[in-house]
Amino acid sequence: MSTTEAASLYPALQDRSIKDTICLFDVDGTLTPARRTVSPEMLQILAQLRHKCAIGFVGGSDLAKQQEQLGTSSIKVTSLFDFCFAENGLTAIRLGKNLASNSFIQWIGEEKYQQLANFCLRYMADIKLPKKRGTFIEFRNGMINISPVGRNASVDERNEFEAYDKQHGIRSAFVDALKKEFPQIGLTYSIGGQISFDVFPTGWDKTYCLQHVEAEKEISGIVYKTIHFFGDKAFPGGNDYEIYSDPRTIGHAVNGPEDTMKQLKELFDL
Repeated sequence: MSTTEAASLYPALQDRSIKDTICLFDVDGTLTPARRTVSPEMLQILAQLRHKCAIGFVGGSDLAKQQEQLGTSSIKVTSLFDFCFAENGLTAIRLGKNLASNSFIQWIGEEKYQQLANFCLRYMADIKLPKKRGTFIEFRNGMINISPVGRNASVDERNEFEAYDKQHGIRSAFVDALKKEFPQIGLTYSIGGQISFDVFPTGWDKTYCLQHVEAEKEISGIVYKTIHFFGDKAFPGGNDYEIYSDPRTIGHAVNGPEDTMKQLKELFDL
């Protein structure tokens, strides 16, 4: 089934019974079990909901990963939702058509990026670690990932670095140095996992997608007065927290797909 055929099964956005409302969903742990595929029951509930109001997902992964979890070989994920926000909305699709996209390099520019990369490489050259491997800066669409030990480290080498980092604060000292060196750029630093930290523009969390939701008034005239967001990591430090607690949204914390379905049935009388 093509995206156009699938979209034609639903009323136009302005003809939905609750047209000033949109429901946005995190993917992993909200629509699907973590890193697994969506159930037929969830797709059924979403289809019923889509007859009443607009629906969209907002995930940190790229679109290929969301296609894997939510779509099938014959059904495109972009036909199952009115809005698809991959990489927190850096890649945005409305009714199967691409909206303006963005990238880290587009945002920062080559000159500032090279200053940042050169500073990181010089800083890492002066760190003494138990081991150093390869790929110290990984360039991604929405961020850069910096690893003092290198992303090519083996499992044992990762464990060794993690223990060393806990003792010596390698990553936190590195982040402090970056904050001091580049106070004006507007970057957020997120230490996660065992061996690295992410660097991305401040505000490029899941709230980034809300600009596309707000822009709907310019496209179809619809003003989404009510934006429901459902996510399982809605606690401080979780990657749903910013959008869950944003004043523009009504946040719903869920503890898995079953809970999401239960809350949707109650809220929308499905």
